[in-house]
Amino acid sequence: MKQRKQKKLSHHLFEAVLAGDAMRTKALLRSGASPERPNRDGATPLYLASVQGEAEIARLLMEAGASPDTESSGPGSEGTPLCAAACWGHTETIRQLLAHGADPNLREDHGTGKSPLDWTNNGPHPNTAGILQAAGAQPTAHTAS
Repeated sequence: MKQRKQKKLSHHLFEAVLAGDAMRTKALLRSGASPERPNRDGATPLYLASVQGEAEIARLLMEAGASPDTESSGPGSEGTPLCAAACWGHTETIRQLLAHGADPNLREDHGTGKSPLDWTNNGPHPNTAGILQAAGAQPTAHTAS
């Protein structure tokens, strides 16, 4: 596929993800949009779907090949999809990410930052901790106090 067409599809995919439009997301993925290609700021479609709690869109992206552990970069969109979903308390998105192989112990910032459990324990959504712990999440040294 030509680079220009891929860039256009990617742009439309981000629009669909941000709008929470699962049907359009599915159609764009079928048309060849990359589920992993970051936007110009470094955010991946899966990260944005996770921040927004779009569990169905997250599932579609992972089924199309998006890795649940790919870390986004860029101002305001740094981190892993699982950390994003945990931070915002999006339990269904957390379940989808874990079902598709997300590492419940993967820390952000290339392994030096917070884990999903850190975000859960230090935020306003502690009810998600049980989901993460059932998946094998372990407290990190600075959360085990």
